[in-house]
Amino acid sequence: MSESLADLMRRLTLGVYVIGVCEGGRPNAFTACSVMPVSFDPVLLALAIGREHASLPMLRASRHFTVNVLAHGQLAMARHFGVHSGRELDKLAGVAWRASPQGAPLLVDALASLVCEVQGGPTPAGDHELFVARVTSGTLQAEQASALTYADTADMDGSTNLYAQRRIPDALATRRTGNS
Repeated sequence: MSESLADLMRRLTLGVYVIGVCEGGRPNAFTACSVMPVSFDPVLLALAIGREHASLPMLRASRHFTVNVLAHGQLAMARHFGVHSGRELDKLAGVAWRASPQGAPLLVDALASLVCEVQGGPTPAGDHELFVARVTSGTLQAEQASALTYADTADMDGSTNLYAQRRIPDALATRRTGNS
């Protein structure tokens, strides 16, 4: 039985998304898994973004973003947008995309895309900032496709190192007993 916190956290059911932002006419996109629906009426979702992230100042300023849902076979796309910084290169070069009304990238090959307007945040959340956004529009481009999950990405995000080889605290660890 593994007691690795990284192994445990990878078991949470999370999708993998490319988040698009645009500020001052400059678009960027990055891979994220920290996206979740939070309300049905109005339709709201939450997004967490790392404090050191190149796109964070763009999101704070523009107050708009897109969520591009990746399909199961799009691990290479997740890696492309997830392992390089927008400070280093234009991650959108050579990728088919169109602009949302606010200029944020909508990936042509994504399973689905959502356009969002920030309603709340940023709220500090550890080493991330949390935003709550209203979904203003969306498209489902590949109705039969299944979504890429966080578990499918293995250690692409370096979570093994991010969790610093921490172990699950004894109070959280599952113990096998003869009575189970």
